[in-house]
Amino acid sequence: MIETVFGRLQGLSCADDRIAKQMRLLLLSALIVPLLGQDYLDTVVERARTEFNVPGIAVAVIKDGKVAALKGYGVRRLGNPAPVTPQTLFGIASNTKLFTSAALAMLVDEGKLDWDDRVVDRLPGFQMSDAYVTREMRVRDLLCHRSGLGLGAGDLMFWPATDLTSDQINYRLRFVPLETSFRSAYAYDNILYNSAGALIQAISGKTWAEFIRERFFAPLNMRDSKTSIRELDASTDAVAPHALDGGTLRPLEHMALDNNAPAGAIVSSVDDMSRWVIALLNHGGLGNGKRLFSERQARILWTPLTILPAGEPPAELAELKAHFADYAMGEALSDYRGHLLVSHTGGLQGMVSIVSMLPELNAGVVVLTNQEAGGAFASIARTVLDHYLDAPAKDWVTAFATVTKRETEEAEKTVRDAAGKRDSSAKPSLTLGSYAGRYRDPWYGDVVIEAKSGGLEIRFSHTPLLTGRLEHWQHDTFIARWNDRTLLADAYVTFALNPDGTIERARMKAVSPLTDFSFDFHDLVLKPLAKDASPY
Repeated sequence: MIETVFGRLQGLSCADDRIAKQMRLLLLSALIVPLLGQDYLDTVVERARTEFNVPGIAVAVIKDGKVAALKGYGVRRLGNPAPVTPQTLFGIASNTKLFTSAALAMLVDEGKLDWDDRVVDRLPGFQMSDAYVTREMRVRDLLCHRSGLGLGAGDLMFWPATDLTSDQINYRLRFVPLETSFRSAYAYDNILYNSAGALIQAISGKTWAEFIRERFFAPLNMRDSKTSIRELDASTDAVAPHALDGGTLRPLEHMALDNNAPAGAIVSSVDDMSRWVIALLNHGGLGNGKRLFSERQARILWTPLTILPAGEPPAELAELKAHFADYAMGEALSDYRGHLLVSHTGGLQGMVSIVSMLPELNAGVVVLTNQEAGGAFASIARTVLDHYLDAPAKDWVTAFATVTKRETEEAEKTVRDAAGKRDSSAKPSLTLGSYAGRYRDPWYGDVVIEAKSGGLEIRFSHTPLLTGRLEHWQHDTFIARWNDRTLLADAYVTFALNPDGTIERARMKAVSPLTDFSFDFHDLVLKPLAKDASPY
């Protein structure tokens, strides 16, 4: 699961479904509140789409319980004229997390669970790498990124897509090392939301997907939303993800994340997501006398639990300076221009998104995109928020574009500087064939290095996309150059030798500082195995 820095009517035939969608659009048109100049919004979105090279964007703006703007821009897939509509489906990635947290809130409302229950008491198979943390982990700790795990720890077990099951990932959690003391620091993780999903099933008797469909999608009339990208087919109004390949944008295949669905698997549209945001701003109320969850749980879901480093934004983004920043349970909280901002981003390969709300103004915005350019959704969202805050006009598109360009140039310089310091005359200590073999990390499993065509190939046994060549760098360090160049995740592989010249272990580290943190190569400790070792 990638998380971006700007640090997701039953029983109708296909024909009936199209008619129903058209009727819904007409009804929504009648309800749209003329609070945001559509021409101005169109201009900003199209500028962002062009500046950040995004094929398709969808936007929903919510104010005072109604839809103020709802529109799709661009195309679903490069090379295909099919347009993005308000019903077009995108992966919302980590914007799934609040659904998972709210599902637990429902179980608390029903008296089946308490936020301070020990996880191990309700989920006996749960285990962290530290016995104290295992014993003291409470339900709320699963959701607020203060467990002691490092940033993105364990993500390689499910992203890029792997063949490990959800149960296998939950079991292997016990081998993922901790980086800090329990509850002492913030570090974003995805893997504990998988444990939260297992807890939902253990308490409710329903799978996470069943619970989300029955308890959220049905009452909110989120008719098009899915709990898995696998539910899409060729006839579905859905985008293709896109990413740069050698500087050229190209469409990608969808990447299923069913083995950690509670962290980021929901597929939705701005039409459906607007209904979710309206309910959130209404503190869980559905406006018909019914509720998703109680007012009390709504307050708890947005209660700060973990302090985030607010940091100092670059000069171009000075208005983003926050006096406080916290994480609650599935949402980040901060101040923006003197008002509370509740927000979350989401990222998958080829799709990034944002959901932002100003509760005091009863306003919100959803931006879904089919490219990995956080500056696009960030500039659109800030433009909408500023409108409702009566803030001075600011060209957020140019501001984010300037920062993005500088960060890219700085990262490229870092890579060039490393190349400049490389000792190109340094040879490996061993023959190339001596580095070949099967290596094992306790939590990920096996990584295979093979001698092929006079060189070395590296293959992550559970991750089809992580296959590439090992290119000698210097001494006993190589670089893994992945065959799929859209990953932007080449990694150093450094071998340590025993006194007798045999390999003791291999460690990895991303080459570029822009490599997404979900490539947690640095957490791997790869030990060589005997040739007859069983796969793991």
